Amino acid sequence: MKLLLHPEPSLSSPHSIFHNKPPNTTHLPLPSFTKFRADHNHHRHGIGRQTLSSAAVKAVLDSATVEQFGIPEFDIRNPALSTSYRSAALAKPNKTVLEAQGRVCTGPTQTRPLDEEKAFKVFDTILRSARGELRDEEEVSRAQLGAFFAGMTIRANAFPEATQWSEGETRAMKTFWPLLVRALPPDVIFVADPDGSMMGVGSSIGPRYVGNCTSEMRLVGALREVLAGGHLGFEEVQGVLNEVLPFKEGGEKPQGLSEALLSAFLIGQRMNRETDRELKAYCLAFDDELGPPPVADVRSLTHYGEPYDGNTRFFRSTLFVAAVRSCYGESCLLHGVDWMAPKGGITEEQMLKYMGANVNLSPFKAKKLLEDDNIGFAYVSQREARPSLYSLIKIREHIKKRPPLATTEKVQQFVKATGKEAIVAGFYHEGYEESLLMLMKRRGVNSGLVVKGEEGALSMTTRLRSVNTTRGIPVNYCSGFRSLDVSSTSELGGVTRQGFSLEVNAADYGFQPTDTPRTDRSVSKNIELGLAALCGEKGPAYDRIVLNAAVVDHLLGVDGAEDISVALDRAREAINSGNALKRLLNYIKISHKVD
Repeated sequence: MKLLLHPEPSLSSPHSIFHNKPPNTTHLPLPSFTKFRADHNHHRHGIGRQTLSSAAVKAVLDSATVEQFGIPEFDIRNPALSTSYRSAALAKPNKTVLEAQGRVCTGPTQTRPLDEEKAFKVFDTILRSARGELRDEEEVSRAQLGAFFAGMTIRANAFPEATQWSEGETRAMKTFWPLLVRALPPDVIFVADPDGSMMGVGSSIGPRYVGNCTSEMRLVGALREVLAGGHLGFEEVQGVLNEVLPFKEGGEKPQGLSEALLSAFLIGQRMNRETDRELKAYCLAFDDELGPPPVADVRSLTHYGEPYDGNTRFFRSTLFVAAVRSCYGESCLLHGVDWMAPKGGITEEQMLKYMGANVNLSPFKAKKLLEDDNIGFAYVSQREARPSLYSLIKIREHIKKRPPLATTEKVQQFVKATGKEAIVAGFYHEGYEESLLMLMKRRGVNSGLVVKGEEGALSMTTRLRSVNTTRGIPVNYCSGFRSLDVSSTSELGGVTRQGFSLEVNAADYGFQPTDTPRTDRSVSKNIELGLAALCGEKGPAYDRIVLNAAVVDHLLGVDGAEDISVALDRAREAINSGNALKRLLNYIKISHKVD
């Protein structure tokens, strides 16, 4: 099916798209990076094979942005590596304790107890920090103390024998606890010893601790259940979250809230493996933080829930997939953050910012871009849509492991639609695919899809599956549901959900096996791969964009994608016509002008 009937205008110069030149800007040479053949065959089949060098991509982006948009070079020439997007204002965690948290602040079967040497080193570091003997980056933060001791307490109270304290940890605690109980603040002692029976030494600090303000009182009450390995109700979790967030260190709300208590709560709920009602509470707690979401007048809207902590190794294709799908009326809303622990990888916000787009759009401005016939996709930062959740950036780095929010933030609707809605989310750990689908159904969308892409992201791959892969869910596994309209005997009509699950084999759709391009935290490399693909350059990046656009269309039950081969042709046509590239460049420009 050829939906794009008219060839796009030549893209040999960004001036064909961006024509308003502001005064007093520095002119940079514009490379002619797209070449067209004016023969009949070209106009039938789109643009021919093109090449796009790294220097050409940089020149085009810098030139188009500085010259056409009037944006200062300082604002667009961002660092090329994802790690550079971490705010310098954030205090860094202590590395020794953070490494230990990575081992002990995890699930009942994943926890790896510390040996005696490591345990003694960790407790000695904590003691010296509590005594004020460490400085700056070496200090152990209150958030780290809360997370580490929450992990130790939950393991002792609720974990199976294999992941409870090791002999080395027991000996280290026996040695250091009498010293720690005199050096640590009361909130940390409560987390480490809520019952006052640590190592058989009676202490009244933990049992009597109630917190220092109203917000802490509610949090302490919930923590007593969590530290014992228990679970909370929907209203209880929502009540705690609304009481303590946004977190402002030293701010007025919540007054004097303890970082240690909040981090213990977040990591503790993840270690206990959240129930559905707890996940729903995290997912829905801040839906009305900025009022009701705007409603875009579009016939179809897909919400993309990529892991907020990004990709560290492989090409991340979703931004370019969104540009492709928007060409045939499938509007896409991306959301995320500038930088997030624990991976600190490449995110859509980093790519858009590097290319010069406005990454500070409100949901209401994003709505207008979704409705724009020349764009049809948008990005919203959590910073703009959910400031309460964004306030946890530092704490999330210092607790080391992903909190429940890492799951639930992927299932958000910052903008709604008049037409059909779908949510697509990535996952890694087995078991969370069902939780994500449950949350999507709770959102009331027409279709939902979870994908185990590479690195737990959304990008399905064309590489061959390793014959040695036997553990867990394979990469390219998809599961979801789509709504089918059915007529009842009463003629009132109704909606039923059709579930599905499968492992996508790209070879079945005619793709040649290729290794996934590595980006290794390079934002510019990821952009170069994506733009080269949108310019029609065939290869692994091109194939992944086409595969991910078409398979999502097909699995969500999108109109015109019932036949996967038709869906694949439609995605290729969106690229080969130049339309997808044009829409991405339009986004960079218009995102600064939208009212």
